[in-house]
Amino acid sequence: MELTHIATRAGRLSSFLREEMRLSAGLMNRLKWQEKLYVNGLPVHTDYAVQPGDVITVPLDEPVPDYPAEDGPLTVLYEDEHLLAVDKPAGMLIHPSRSRFTGTLANYVLGYYQKTGQAGAFHPLTRLDRDTFGAVLIAKNAHIHSLLQQCDAQKTYHALVWGVPDAPTGVIDAPIARLPLPSLLRQVSPDGKPSLTKYTLLETRGNISKLALRPITGRTHQLRVHCAHMGWPILGDPQYGNEASAQASRELGLTSQILCARQIDLTHPVTGQSLRILSKMDGEI
Repeated sequence: MELTHIATRAGRLSSFLREEMRLSAGLMNRLKWQEKLYVNGLPVHTDYAVQPGDVITVPLDEPVPDYPAEDGPLTVLYEDEHLLAVDKPAGMLIHPSRSRFTGTLANYVLGYYQKTGQAGAFHPLTRLDRDTFGAVLIAKNAHIHSLLQQCDAQKTYHALVWGVPDAPTGVIDAPIARLPLPSLLRQVSPDGKPSLTKYTLLETRGNISKLALRPITGRTHQLRVHCAHMGWPILGDPQYGNEASAQASRELGLTSQILCARQIDLTHPVTGQSLRILSKMDGEI
């Protein structure tokens, strides 16, 4: 991908990169050191004096990832030249790790790019837990990812929980902190970071409730911790469930938490249009 802008004013190149072309400081510095900033086809530095009519060109080449592209199952929910949205199944990692280098969503997305002749990269807006399933929105380059993070996207999850909320709607306001190392889990603690989740009761089935959950903050394991804290843990959650939810999960034959990234609402970072991404996996709840 290549960004192009025709100047309508005079000024330093750096001001055009920040304002008109909306490059992040990190990306601008990386391109500067790679000498990939051009005015009228010639490489220049960020202090170059741009004149009206000058053509600024910025190639957005992505570094080659250190993990392989793989051909695998991929359900595409939305795609344009800037964004890709797909459904991630439960049990799949978002990104390769030291213990798992293949079979992740990132591997399959790179394989999809190769198969469709694209030079895209893998920059997810959010990183779902391995056992959380549903919609993942991906920027195809670092510049779009930076713009995407400024879009204030609203994410809605659907979950099955053990228990019934006292009120049909509400806000869970409970700070979340990390448990002492070496644990990777979280807990509600007065010393934690401010954490807010809005919830809506969608339906009940005996002592099982289906909730719509909207995280206002983005803490690790936030929805799982907040639901457990309120006394209605997510079914199938092995870390934050209680004895009753564990028993119900066994009776239902659940092997992972029933938490779906159902919907993402945002303003498109390039076109400015309203965009809604809907997972096709909500039927699994």
